[in-house]
Amino acid sequence: MRAETQNTVDAIRKSLRLLAQRMDWETAPHRLEEMNAMIEDGDLWSDPARAQKLMRDRQVLSDAVETYKRLSNDLDANAEMVELADAEGDADLVAEAEANLKAIAAEAAQKELEALLNGEADGNDTFLEINAGAGGTESCDWASMLARMYTRWAEKKGYSVELQSETDGDEAGIRSAAYKISGPNAYGWLKSESGVHRLVRISPYDSAARRHTSFSSVWVYPVVDDNIEIDIPDRDIRIDTYRSSGAGGQHVNTTDSAVRITHLPTNIVVTSSMKSQHQNREVAMNALRSRLYQLELDKRNAAINAAHDAKGDAGWGNQIRSYVLQPYQMVKDLRTGVETSDTGGVLDGDLDAFMAATLAMNVAGKSRAEANVED
Repeated sequence: MRAETQNTVDAIRKSLRLLAQRMDWETAPHRLEEMNAMIEDGDLWSDPARAQKLMRDRQVLSDAVETYKRLSNDLDANAEMVELADAEGDADLVAEAEANLKAIAAEAAQKELEALLNGEADGNDTFLEINAGAGGTESCDWASMLARMYTRWAEKKGYSVELQSETDGDEAGIRSAAYKISGPNAYGWLKSESGVHRLVRISPYDSAARRHTSFSSVWVYPVVDDNIEIDIPDRDIRIDTYRSSGAGGQHVNTTDSAVRITHLPTNIVVTSSMKSQHQNREVAMNALRSRLYQLELDKRNAAINAAHDAKGDAGWGNQIRSYVLQPYQMVKDLRTGVETSDTGGVLDGDLDAFMAATLAMNVAGKSRAEANVED
């Protein structure tokens, strides 16, 4: 076996060892059997929240077990094929098996990163907010481009996207929008996107075709489930109703159905404008609970992980990523240094490389910080 191929095999085995460690492979089949037995219990659905959590946990573990088995079997089969084909002098079959091993290595590395999503809320669904910043109409248009980018990313992941509220820009785009994105590890992946995003391009709204710089901020926080208690006294909130200015037809624009809730101690404001007033209030309260939970997570992690506790101003000096469309094509993450010239792909939702690099950086930084604390 060539040295390069042996290195690929070794990389796959390393990833598989981490996957086995993360799921506790020795006990995983037994835990899966226990979960299956619990699901067959007729009384399970008397507690819907518990049942849904069990179903979700069972699916996560089942997927992890099946992925580990499949990758292990594929590794063994293709490694053996390389050796046999090499012994028989079949260069074409060797090349095919080596190509398969490279594909297995890429998938194993991706699964290894996903296995690092073990934060307290990483597996949860998530809320994502986008707000236009400095740049006027340009930034409102940029905010709508970001909304499309994240929607496309979520759709590629097989996640569901539900619009919670939206405010149109004066001339184009959106001033703000809030989404609920649901799927396995939605928060774990998207949490790295919190921050200010900078766009440089020739403005389609400038008759002189000058280059403009625009900013929009993104904030991500986890959806909390019923197992997490967030106490919000009535005296701590102010609830206002107002007329929605977003899309939704004549009814939305002529009734005071939208709801704005202000949390007085923290000055956090959440809104919902896409449903009835009763539903909007429920949606907004859930969003507020999640925002307060995010604050608590930030406090807990402050000593070892620099979690954001504020978006910062959407302008110069606070950006996490730059998207340059003119005079050249480049998207660069300012935290990790990861960059690409495929701006079209990024704006169409190809964000995994940026998210994975930030996740790996944060995990490495957290491990170093914890080691320093122990020392």
